[in-house]
Amino acid sequence: MSYPTTTPSHPLASAEDWGEQALTAPALTGELVTSLDDPEAGATTAEYGIVMLAAVGFAGLLVVILKSDEVRELLLGIVRNALSTGA
Repeated sequence: MSYPTTTPSHPLASAEDWGEQALTAPALTGELVTSLDDPEAGATTAEYGIVMLAAVGFAGLLVVILKSDEVRELLLGIVRNALSTGA
């Protein structure tokens, strides 16, 4: 099996081709400045983080409850009852 071996008509520029431009920092203009001025920036990410912490806490609480002997016996009784009803 052979693969096409064409060369691009416009090769990628090397670091030497950039010269001084590669060493200069970008200016803070346009959309970047607008997004930095937004006081709500990152609020959604923080909300997701809080929701995830609450979900993990709730999952931990469920694990503790479901490991108790009373709940285990209750669930086993429900399963046994459901399986014996069909026979």
